[in-house]
Amino acid sequence: MAEHGVVTTDAEIEAALNRAKVHDNDPLAVTVEHVQDLRLLIVGLSNGRRLVLPMEDLQGLGSVTHEQIQNYELLGRGSGISFPDLDVDLYVPALIEGVYGNRRWMAMLGRKGGSVRSEAKRMASKTNGAKGGRPKKVSAASA
Repeated sequence: MAEHGVVTTDAEIEAALNRAKVHDNDPLAVTVEHVQDLRLLIVGLSNGRRLVLPMEDLQGLGSVTHEQIQNYELLGRGSGISFPDLDVDLYVPALIEGVYGNRRWMAMLGRKGGSVRSEAKRMASKTNGAKGGRPKKVSAASA
Protein backbone atom coordinates (compact mmCIF):
# COMPACT_ATOMS: atom_id res chain seq x y z
CA MET A 1 0.00 0.00 0.00
CA ALA A 2 1.28 3.45 -0.86
CA GLU A 3 2.22 5.78 1.95
CA HIS A 4 -0.30 8.59 2.58
CA GLY A 5 -2.45 7.43 -0.35
CA VAL A 6 0.11 8.48 -2.98
CA VAL A 7 0.52 5.95 -5.76
CA THR A 8 3.43 6.01 -8.16
CA THR A 9 2.48 4.61 -11.53
CA ASP A 10 4.62 2.37 -13.71
CA ALA A 11 4.76 5.17 -16.28
CA GLU A 12 6.14 7.61 -13.67
CA ILE A 13 8.77 5.10 -12.59
CA GLU A 14 9.75 4.46 -16.23
CA ALA A 15 9.99 8.22 -16.90
CA ALA A 16 12.19 8.69 -13.82
CA LEU A 17 14.48 5.86 -14.92
CA ASN A 18 14.78 7.40 -18.40
CA ARG A 19 15.66 10.81 -16.90
CA ALA A 20 18.33 9.12 -14.79
CA LYS A 21 19.90 7.45 -17.86
CA VAL A 22 21.00 10.88 -19.08
CA HIS A 23 23.41 10.93 -16.12
CA ASP A 24 24.78 7.39 -16.53
CA ASN A 25 28.25 8.66 -17.50
CA ASP A 26 28.46 11.44 -14.91
CA PRO A 27 31.41 11.18 -12.49
CA LEU A 28 30.52 9.63 -9.14
CA ALA A 29 32.21 9.89 -5.76
CA VAL A 30 34.45 6.93 -4.95
CA THR A 31 36.45 8.34 -2.01
CA VAL A 32 36.05 11.06 0.59
CA GLU A 33 38.99 12.45 2.54
CA HIS A 34 39.19 15.21 5.13
CA VAL A 35 42.46 17.13 5.35
CA GLN A 36 42.13 18.41 8.89
CA ASP A 37 44.98 20.96 8.94
CA LEU A 38 43.77 22.66 5.75
CA ARG A 39 40.02 22.24 6.47
CA LEU A 40 39.45 20.64 3.06
CA LEU A 41 37.16 17.88 1.88
CA ILE A 42 38.63 15.97 -1.06
CA VAL A 43 36.18 13.92 -3.10
CA GLY A 44 37.76 11.37 -5.45
CA LEU A 45 35.65 10.86 -8.58
CA SER A 46 35.14 7.82 -10.78
CA ASN A 47 36.78 9.64 -13.72
CA GLY A 48 40.07 10.00 -11.78
CA ARG A 49 39.59 13.68 -10.95
CA ARG A 50 39.27 15.13 -7.46
CA LEU A 51 37.12 17.88 -6.02
CA VAL A 52 38.96 19.94 -3.40
CA LEU A 53 36.36 21.76 -1.34
CA PRO A 54 36.90 24.20 1.55
CA MET A 55 34.87 22.95 4.51
CA GLU A 56 33.56 26.43 5.32
CA ASP A 57 31.97 26.65 1.86
CA LEU A 58 29.92 23.47 2.31
CA GLN A 59 26.55 24.06 3.92
CA GLY A 60 26.37 22.28 7.26
CA LEU A 61 30.06 21.34 7.41
CA GLY A 62 31.75 24.63 8.30
CA SER A 63 32.34 23.92 11.97
CA VAL A 64 32.43 20.13 12.20
CA THR A 65 35.30 18.16 13.70
CA HIS A 66 37.57 15.66 11.99
CA GLU A 67 35.91 12.87 13.94
CA GLN A 68 32.42 13.92 12.85
CA ILE A 69 33.37 14.04 9.16
CA GLN A 70 34.82 10.51 9.23
CA ASN A 71 31.37 8.91 9.41
CA TYR A 72 30.05 9.21 5.87
CA GLU A 73 28.19 7.03 3.39
CA LEU A 74 28.27 7.10 -0.39
CA LEU A 75 24.71 7.04 -1.71
CA GLY A 76 23.32 6.20 -5.15
CA ARG A 77 26.52 4.50 -6.37
CA GLY A 78 28.37 7.70 -5.44
CA SER A 79 25.98 10.41 -6.62
CA GLY A 80 25.59 11.52 -3.02
CA ILE A 81 27.63 11.76 0.17
CA SER A 82 25.74 11.51 3.43
CA PHE A 83 27.02 12.44 6.89
CA PRO A 84 24.32 10.80 9.06
CA ASP A 85 25.69 12.05 12.39
CA LEU A 86 25.45 15.61 11.08
CA ASP A 87 22.21 15.23 9.08
CA VAL A 88 24.04 16.63 6.03
CA ASP A 89 23.85 15.26 2.49
CA LEU A 90 25.85 16.50 -0.50
CA TYR A 91 24.84 15.90 -4.12
CA VAL A 92 27.98 15.18 -6.15
CA PRO A 93 26.77 16.58 -9.52
CA ALA A 94 25.94 19.86 -7.74
CA LEU A 95 29.39 19.94 -6.11
CA ILE A 96 30.97 19.47 -9.53
CA GLU A 97 28.93 22.46 -10.76
CA GLY A 98 30.11 24.55 -7.79
CA VAL A 99 26.81 24.45 -5.88
CA TYR A 100 27.66 23.85 -2.23
CA GLY A 101 24.24 24.38 -0.61
CA ASN A 102 20.78 25.81 -1.09
CA ARG A 103 20.10 29.18 -2.80
CA ARG A 104 20.26 31.15 0.43
CA TRP A 105 23.60 29.53 1.34
CA MET A 106 25.06 30.24 -2.10
CA ALA A 107 23.87 33.86 -1.94
CA MET A 108 25.56 34.24 1.44
CA LEU A 109 28.81 32.83 -0.01
CA GLY A 110 28.57 35.31 -2.89
CA ARG A 111 28.07 38.26 -0.54
CA LYS A 112 30.98 37.07 1.59
CA GLY A 113 33.27 36.81 -1.46
CA GLY A 114 32.07 40.12 -2.87
CA SER A 115 32.84 41.95 0.35
CA VAL A 116 36.45 40.79 0.50
CA ARG A 117 38.97 43.59 0.20
CA SER A 118 42.32 42.82 -1.34
CA GLU A 119 45.09 44.54 -3.23
CA ALA A 120 44.20 42.59 -6.39
CA LYS A 121 40.57 43.70 -6.16
CA ARG A 122 41.60 47.33 -5.60
CA MET A 123 43.91 47.26 -8.63
CA ALA A 124 41.21 45.70 -10.85
CA SER A 125 38.79 48.40 -9.78
CA LYS A 126 41.37 51.08 -10.52
CA THR A 127 42.03 49.59 -13.98
CA ASN A 128 38.29 49.46 -14.76
CA GLY A 129 37.96 53.06 -13.60
CA ALA A 130 40.72 54.13 -16.00
CA LYS A 131 38.71 52.54 -18.82
CA GLY A 132 35.63 54.55 -17.91
CA GLY A 133 34.24 52.27 -15.21
CA ARG A 134 31.83 49.40 -15.43
CA PRO A 135 30.08 49.26 -18.84
CA LYS A 136 26.45 50.37 -18.84
CA LYS A 137 23.87 47.65 -19.24
CA VAL A 138 22.13 47.78 -22.60
CA SER A 139 18.52 46.64 -22.69
CA ALA A 140 17.20 44.63 -25.61
CA ALA A 141 14.74 47.43 -26.48
CA SER A 142 17.50 50.03 -26.94
CA ALA A 143 19.91 47.74 -28.78
